[in-house]
Amino acid sequence: MADIVKAEMRESFGKGASRQLRRANRTPAVLYGLGREPRHIHFDAHEIYMEVRGNANALVKIEVAGKEQLALVKDIQRNPLSRAIEHIDFLRVKADQKVEVEVSVVLEGEPVAGAVASLELMTLPVFAPATEIPEHVTVNVEGAEDGHTVRVADLKLPQHVEAAVEPDTVVVAVTVPQVDVPEDETAETEQPAAAEAAQPAAE
Repeated sequence: MADIVKAEMRESFGKGASRQLRRANRTPAVLYGLGREPRHIHFDAHEIYMEVRGNANALVKIEVAGKEQLALVKDIQRNPLSRAIEHIDFLRVKADQKVEVEVSVVLEGEPVAGAVASLELMTLPVFAPATEIPEHVTVNVEGAEDGHTVRVADLKLPQHVEAAVEPDTVVVAVTVPQVDVPEDETAETEQPAAAEAAQPAAE
């Protein structure tokens, strides 16, 4: 179950107010969804960072104004230089509610020598209960040969998790890269051969 993180209601808005919050080590956020009015809130910056780091679909139980609400991270805005979190969008959810999220695809194993496994889908859209969202989907390519493909229909997804794309969508393709010979090297090999052909045969 999600950890409880305390938040406070925002009393002022705008870019200036947001900067003041961040200077005070607070992270601005918005909580919306379930047909209710959005609530503009803020968290202790370190505490909320520890809850959402490394998980694009982090599930958090937010306590604000004495009430608790389960929420899913929908967007994290970061400073382009420092990468510090500047704002978070949270979607209200119910524990048994199915939500659509993007889950990372991770490769496991190595294909045959000389072959390369390429991710055609870096993330996989799935429908999953809010409390059962997988951190990633693993695709095993151990020993896979040239021409091998893994499609959505081939994936072993956790129980209650469904892919939100067509079953024949290619997720991984295994190929053997073609080595291109530079034109100048080709010319160099052709010239000696042509010179030898032009020489008269020895008597």
